[in-house]
Amino acid sequence: MRILATVAFSFAAGCLAAAVLPWDGWLIWAAGVLLCAAFAVLALKHRLSARRKLRLRLLLILFSLAASLVYTAVYQRLLVAPLADNYGEVLPFEGTVVDYPVATNSGAKVTVRIGFGQKGVYYGDETLLMLQPGQKLRGSAYWQNAMRIRDDAITTFSSRGVYVLLYDRGDVTAEQGSAGSLLWLPQRAARAIQDQVRQIWRDDTTAGFVSAMLTGDRTGLSVEAETAMSEAGLSHLFAVSGLHCTFLVTLLGLLISPARRRLFAVCAMAVLFFYMLLAGMSPSIVRSCIMLLFVLTAPIFRRDSDGPTSLGAALLVILLFNPHAIASVSLQLSFAATMGILLCGERLYDRMTERELSHVWLRRLRSFLAASIASSLGALVFTIPLTAWYFNIFTLLSPLSNLLVVPAAGWAFMASFCTVLLGFVWLPGAQFAGWLVWALVHYALWVAQAVMAVPGHALYFSNRYLKYWLGYVYLMFGACCLSRGRRKYVLAGVLAALTLALTVWLGGAEYRTGAMGVLTLDVGQGESVLLYSEDSAVLVDCGSSNTYIDAGGVAADQIATMGFTRLDAIVVTHYHADHTNGLYELMARVPADRLYLPRIEDEYGVKERLLELAERYEIAVSYVDEVTSCAVGQASLRLYPPLGEGDMNEQGLTVLCSAGDYDVLMTGDMAGSTEKKLVQRYPLPDIELLVVGHHGSKYSSTQEFLRAVQPETAVISVGDNSYGHPADEALLRLSAAGCEIYRTDLQGHVLLTVHEGEE
Repeated sequence: MRILATVAFSFAAGCLAAAVLPWDGWLIWAAGVLLCAAFAVLALKHRLSARRKLRLRLLLILFSLAASLVYTAVYQRLLVAPLADNYGEVLPFEGTVVDYPVATNSGAKVTVRIGFGQKGVYYGDETLLMLQPGQKLRGSAYWQNAMRIRDDAITTFSSRGVYVLLYDRGDVTAEQGSAGSLLWLPQRAARAIQDQVRQIWRDDTTAGFVSAMLTGDRTGLSVEAETAMSEAGLSHLFAVSGLHCTFLVTLLGLLISPARRRLFAVCAMAVLFFYMLLAGMSPSIVRSCIMLLFVLTAPIFRRDSDGPTSLGAALLVILLFNPHAIASVSLQLSFAATMGILLCGERLYDRMTERELSHVWLRRLRSFLAASIASSLGALVFTIPLTAWYFNIFTLLSPLSNLLVVPAAGWAFMASFCTVLLGFVWLPGAQFAGWLVWALVHYALWVAQAVMAVPGHALYFSNRYLKYWLGYVYLMFGACCLSRGRRKYVLAGVLAALTLALTVWLGGAEYRTGAMGVLTLDVGQGESVLLYSEDSAVLVDCGSSNTYIDAGGVAADQIATMGFTRLDAIVVTHYHADHTNGLYELMARVPADRLYLPRIEDEYGVKERLLELAERYEIAVSYVDEVTSCAVGQASLRLYPPLGEGDMNEQGLTVLCSAGDYDVLMTGDMAGSTEKKLVQRYPLPDIELLVVGHHGSKYSSTQEFLRAVQPETAVISVGDNSYGHPADEALLRLSAAGCEIYRTDLQGHVLLTVHEGEE
């Protein structure tokens, strides 16, 4: 019986329950109930004497669950609770910089250690970019709870041991502290590698790819590259994990004789530990290092390494340092993929290689293909539900893309590592050798882009039927595993394919009714509206100010689910980020024929970037300087040029879309003064649907404007914000005007379908 694995996974289950379920007060009570149950099992010793292993396993599970709940409660009491009194206040702080700063849209941020086991993220201006690990920061800051931001529970920070967000309030000083000491050598080594990468490979695409592979730092990846790798199911290559660690151990094996087993094991463990610190202690690298530790030490103690036991040990170590790490998406994906390979991949490999082949080269080719396919399929077994939940995607061609790319990625990592080491000694030689890496990187990106170009390469859970299909498939194959025979898997595969085709058809068919559809997407505090009719579709804006919402991904997923392969046009009302920052990914994923822009000044550089992308993706650009009309299937689209002055919100485009007698009006972030100019300048019809301006701001949707356009239905695109949107004043005015009000923060996506001019 795998005692350590049983303890570790039971402990993890308790930590997961503590992370998912609300109200911390239940932890000790639940632990008490579990302990009572454990003692009851002990009391039944004589009745369960015939099932000693079952009784022992049950005791291990109950005691481990109870221990995890008590441990989490104590952890929160000692490390998290002391910070609660400071939340919402402007107070002094003191912390040690633990990593290099990162640039943000408004300046920079840096992670600081403010106490034992307590970290925070400090947000300030661009002067923070001069800081180094080990320096001391002192100053005044606004303390924000990192586990709950306004009404939303957030696990992004707590899973990394960050429990407070510190916002600069001035008087911040930096001291030398321990900067430059050996304590921070791994961080300096990672930065040196990243700098060396940029010197060897001058093109940003290769440099960003290599930095992500070697150090896990994705900041240098372009939106296009990251989107292609994600859509092809290859993002895991950027998670520093077993592939990287195995190569390091293999390289060390070339330097140390295998006969010197103890020396080799000690050196390998030291190298892995340093690389683990260098790569930022991500869950995937910690898991890989601990599992390799078991592999290295097992022969010394004349024991066999056991996969589930070493995996459980790695998980237990991570959770003892931070029980909130169980909520980390990367941890869940890493351990789920490894568990799938251990439980299913190895069996699938044995099944694929059980038949004898006469030729050696045929056996080698079969072993290579079987290993690639078995590991890819095994990794998918438990990760598909997680990627569906967290990323809304099911990549159908993932096994194919992994088969084509993973071997090349392994060679790319090995070549990159050696090339960077050479660069520290002889830069010209490294630049010459770097051409091999360049070729491998661009091959991987070419495959990813080719896979992404295949229609139906991935499915998205924006299709509400897809989750039911997924549950059906798991139940069907689960039943196959419990029965005998081999043909059952063929039948299950055929049924899965047929029902999947039906699911995809149903997902698109429900949108293809009526003369026109208006879909206001839930992108949080931002806006993105899809107008469609027949086979034509136009997207108006795409952005969100909520950093945890990928507006471009939401829009692209929904467009693909509805069966549209391209957009007739993209309309940008104005250049603020909450209306545009999702367009970069959207344009990389969805082809478009035309881009409509306002001819206004843009201090943020958004217009220039959109023009660059339009040129790259061969999208025609039109500035709206006068009233512009175009057809969208059975509907007609009319764009009105900017009317206001001053703030960019007042200089945006206005969009009117009509199908028969049904009219939809969108005013962007227009305020009341510009709304007044709009109704005075243009003869707007009485509209049926108003996409409320400026997310329901009290300065928009004035009584005069509502009397002029007389909307019957109002949709407010809004999410978590500190502006008070939607304002009570705006809601009252809309209600007084007789509007039926829908809100994306309450209803999610809002779809209105027009049939022959009527809703």
